Amino acid sequence: MRIVQVLIPKGKREPVLAVLDDEKIDYAVWDETGRGDFEALVQFPIPPIGVEPVMARLREAGISENTYTIVLSPETVVSSRLEALKKRYSGLRISREELIARAEDLAPATSTFVAFLVLSTVIATAGLLLDSAATIIGAMVVAPLMGPAISTSVGTVVDERELASRGVRLQVIGLLLAIAVAAVIGSIMKGTLLLPPGLDIREVGQIAERTTPNFLSLFLALGSGLAGGISIMRGSGSTLVGVAIAVALVPPAATSGLGLAWGLYEVAAEAAVLVLVNLLAINVSALILFWLSGFRPAEKKAVSRARAAVISRAAVLAISIAFLSIVLALVTYTSFQAALVEQEVNQELEEMFKEPEYAEAEFILGESIEVNYGPSDFLLGEPVEVTFLVGYQAGQEIPPDIGRVADDRLKEATGKEVKITLGFIVAQQITD
Repeated sequence: MRIVQVLIPKGKREPVLAVLDDEKIDYAVWDETGRGDFEALVQFPIPPIGVEPVMARLREAGISENTYTIVLSPETVVSSRLEALKKRYSGLRISREELIARAEDLAPATSTFVAFLVLSTVIATAGLLLDSAATIIGAMVVAPLMGPAISTSVGTVVDERELASRGVRLQVIGLLLAIAVAAVIGSIMKGTLLLPPGLDIREVGQIAERTTPNFLSLFLALGSGLAGGISIMRGSGSTLVGVAIAVALVPPAATSGLGLAWGLYEVAAEAAVLVLVNLLAINVSALILFWLSGFRPAEKKAVSRARAAVISRAAVLAISIAFLSIVLALVTYTSFQAALVEQEVNQELEEMFKEPEYAEAEFILGESIEVNYGPSDFLLGEPVEVTFLVGYQAGQEIPPDIGRVADDRLKEATGKEVKITLGFIVAQQITD
């Protein structure tokens, strides 16, 4: 429920109150003595979704768009007409004015935005290098990226150009700043005692997740954008949704910065693609949601302009996502093929060492078979590098040509060239 307070211009009391009577809304009126242009202050309760249509009727009755108006969220409202109002204005969507106010509140002052973004990037970068998911999630609580994403979509839908352009600026500047901050931190920490010597960031789990983007990442971003829009329209869970949006943007941006710091430009590029895809998906999903929810500019002549802006921006975002999705599709396919090859290698070696020739000799296949074959190797046609160990008891005869047999079998199983590195471990048992 909402409480609306609005000043009535001189000579407009009767038509304004007539609208409220026609809507069967309880109201209270006070004479206004502080300003000469107004004669009264009216206050009335209305469900959230009813604020916009009732205010539209009041504007037709003589209340201008810029008239002093307050919309409050009361704890309790008691009125004999509330049930009828709730049935007539059923739904959970807030009014256009309230949506704009929330979007403006979510986009903080530039200095505040930069401070929180830098802090969240510092924490997220540390979490990536520590391979700590908990630290990364904690950093996302601080990240202020939900506000700019939502304000961009809201500004476009209601034809508030300054709100939309500011949201775009904050998003672009924020993500570029996150990449730069992570690059600086990585350059400072690289080679210090804080990190293991010779650290290959590509082998860190949390970083590797951001360098192999696939279609699941796109679904995460689309879902985050929709959740952000719903949380704003219904006024619930915006903090948690903000974490989801930040998770989709800040960690991959920090990963891109770390790639620059380590001179691994392929890592930087792959993470940057993920950032861009997520950014576009969040914006297009929120934009379409707000438009389909019925939000429009207050002035009728601005509706067509807003419609054109929504269609053009949604089309540009969708085309950009489709283009980048080619990259996602390629990464998804090559990652699947690389994983399939690794699975085939493991299965074939396990089957080989179950055969009598090897099992009776009590050969033991090492538990960790190392398969060095990634998506880039699949694309470039590189051979599958396989390393495994075989153990045997001292004094036992080793069956000949284990390496050659394994090589032939793996070539047949995978259909690819194979490069095998085979090691032997001699087991000795000492008795007193």
